[in-house]
Amino acid sequence: MDLHGKAAVVTGSGRGLGLAYARALAAAGAAVVVNDVDADAVDAAVASITADGGRAVGVVAAVGDSEAAERLTETAVREFGSLDVLVTNAGILRDRVLWKMTDDDFDAVVRVHLRGTFTCARAAAVRMREQGTGGRLILISSPAGQRGNFGQTNYAAAKAGIVAMARTWALELARADVTANAVVPVAATEMTKTIPAFAPVLEEAERTGAPLPDWLRKDEGLGTVEDVAGLITFLASDAAKDITGQAIGIGGDRLALWSHPAEKTVAFADGGWSADALAKGWYDGVGAEPETYGIPAPKAPEA
Repeated sequence: MDLHGKAAVVTGSGRGLGLAYARALAAAGAAVVVNDVDADAVDAAVASITADGGRAVGVVAAVGDSEAAERLTETAVREFGSLDVLVTNAGILRDRVLWKMTDDDFDAVVRVHLRGTFTCARAAAVRMREQGTGGRLILISSPAGQRGNFGQTNYAAAKAGIVAMARTWALELARADVTANAVVPVAATEMTKTIPAFAPVLEEAERTGAPLPDWLRKDEGLGTVEDVAGLITFLASDAAKDITGQAIGIGGDRLALWSHPAEKTVAFADGGWSADALAKGWYDGVGAEPETYGIPAPKAPEA
């Protein structure tokens, strides 16, 4: 995949998935703006990319405010002449169940994930439309945003909103040849290493260098951060110019297209639905096969 001549901004790319995205884009020829709140992580990421022959500069900033978004866009244009690809990966966690989640817990996560995606995408869209050469918005979501997850009211809501924004921006930016897609990644990160079913397998793989087992890579769709990066590079390329408004899952050996919400069953009642009519008809009618919710608990195969 050839991305020479393109410039990309990757938020939250000092480590983990974001760093894998930045490195993959640079390896394909793109010039990359690395972003993180940790200056040491930014410096190390830039150094690793340039040591491999790539082009990269760093911006230390917390996404959320318009000022940070403008700074990222301006840096790409000043250093590389354009902004062609935006990957919104920056995020934080403040996990708590509903009755223990504070206003600050909620606002902090929504500010970085949802507002940060909005402000960065808005700044990028303005620049891409001015350039007149199209562009790519690649917005990082999560399975939690698709299905919900215990203790993650703030995170799940933000990640669901990101998919909704991708669909909306796909409509709004189509005439400018700017695509907008959401990516739903699953990878071995510091967060997934805390899941009891995954922890011993991931620890053993780290210790020995052995590949992850098939049940993890296929059944659970979980692999390394590098396993996710190929999709980012593909979506950034000209080969993906006709793909927009989609939510695409990837992890390990698994690639998936998530369905968009749609009416599952429909019923009609002349004159509308009273409470009594709903009580009488729900369980044998529209509600006969309710939807599942929550991320299914992972299960390691029995020894």
